[in-house]
Amino acid sequence: MSAPTQLLFPLLRSCELGRICSSVCYCRHKPLCCRSRYPSLSPLRCGADGKLSSAFRRPWEQCFQLRQYVTTPQRFYLTPPQVNSILKANEYSFKVPEFDGKNISSILGFDSNQLPANAPIEDRRSAATCLQTRGMLLGVFDGHAGCACAQAVSERLFYYIAVSLLPQETLLEIEHAVESGRALLPILQWHKHPNDYFSKEASKLYFNSLRTYWQELIDLNTGEATDVKEALINSFKRLDNDLSLEAQVGDPNSFLNYWVLRVAFSGATACVAHVDGMDLHVANTGDSRALLGVQEEDGSWSAVTMSHDHNAQNESEIQRLKSEHPKEEKSVVKQDRLLGLLMPFRAFGDVKFKWSIDLQKRVVESGPDQLNDNEYTKFIPPNYHTPPYLSAEPEVIYHRLRPKDKFLILATDGLWESMHRQDVVRIVGEYLTGVHHQQPIAVGGYKVTLGQMQGLLMERRARISSVFEDQNAATHLIRHAVGNNEFGAVDHERLSKMLSLPEELARMYRDDITIIVVQFNSHVVGAYQ
Repeated sequence: MSAPTQLLFPLLRSCELGRICSSVCYCRHKPLCCRSRYPSLSPLRCGADGKLSSAFRRPWEQCFQLRQYVTTPQRFYLTPPQVNSILKANEYSFKVPEFDGKNISSILGFDSNQLPANAPIEDRRSAATCLQTRGMLLGVFDGHAGCACAQAVSERLFYYIAVSLLPQETLLEIEHAVESGRALLPILQWHKHPNDYFSKEASKLYFNSLRTYWQELIDLNTGEATDVKEALINSFKRLDNDLSLEAQVGDPNSFLNYWVLRVAFSGATACVAHVDGMDLHVANTGDSRALLGVQEEDGSWSAVTMSHDHNAQNESEIQRLKSEHPKEEKSVVKQDRLLGLLMPFRAFGDVKFKWSIDLQKRVVESGPDQLNDNEYTKFIPPNYHTPPYLSAEPEVIYHRLRPKDKFLILATDGLWESMHRQDVVRIVGEYLTGVHHQQPIAVGGYKVTLGQMQGLLMERRARISSVFEDQNAATHLIRHAVGNNEFGAVDHERLSKMLSLPEELARMYRDDITIIVVQFNSHVVGAYQ
């Protein structure tokens, strides 16, 4: 591996490569309400020979499997230490120095965590400090049809953004260093959990694509200062284009050839925040969300939406698709899905919704046997007339931070399917401040006795006293998302049951959950103002 490649992309341990290679799940199931990303397809599994099995399963086989689960109930509960061990396995915290020698940071630090439902988990997360420019990047990535695309995007997108923000002089200095074989200036400082790995085998391919991008930026130099919003949009679109191009060109290395195809045929949504002093930009593609936690003068908490879902619940997205495909108004969105199949209306990868039919057939037929034998990759969506139907172009929202803006939450849809945004902000706000604003207990129409009401009050009292069991805000939020009962209290028995579900069954009840909680430094924000 060349020195520039080593500097840009950390090495991958061999045991971690196995975790990447083992993921060949091509269908993302939602809970039993049939809200899967691809409703007509069943998950692909890897056989003993390492090849993909059929993408389709007969309905009665699905029912038989479900009856097996139902008739085999769990007969044990996890103890509180076991629950904590599961919840804290992937937690990560980072405290940001207030002054790094160049700038004063508006970020105190961040907490992140993941709870898998898929095996392996299809979500990814990333956080990094920009070393040649100012600011910090944080993002969550929600994969579907496997984890390959989310893995690639989580490794690469921040480099594209950082390069887009570099001044012309720095780009020229980096290019000259590569040409002369000198050590490169470090572009990013990553903040990663040990489980957040990099792909060693693909690092040279990734570096070459990134270098081509910065060479084009040098050639297209306009002499104007880089706009952050424009840099975010260009980076998202360029990376998605590179994912597509790499899959079309292929690679002489059989592993890489299969890997780039898996990345392209799977998909991922992305929600990324760039924080530079008082300037907060959030770029979102898909249905992950960003939410700003605001503390009002009376101490209460309110939520400010920093992203919009790109799915059928967003009427403007439906109108956008219909205007882009005017002769397909009745078929472009069916059953709240793109072409009746895909839930997010914007995503990386997913070339089945971007390439022409001829290109899809040519790539699949010339690809490895694992791809050519796969029913999913050969399947053409119905009413497929005027591709591309899908884009990775993000929607960027800007916000200037105020002293009352206390934290930012980035999370994949596994959280938002479980909790209302106002509850999310309240729980995190109370956790970070230690101040709990008690609301009247809502019983939601249930008939409760005085004894039951006393029990609810005791539960709330115990919950307040145990809030400091979690040392990580994202962990605390996951505990509520999975364990909350109908009264909004964490029920240990429910939490234990949910965490002890077998892998095949867990995905029917919840999705992967990935959360980053960014805490702002109110004193620094106030001083800036």
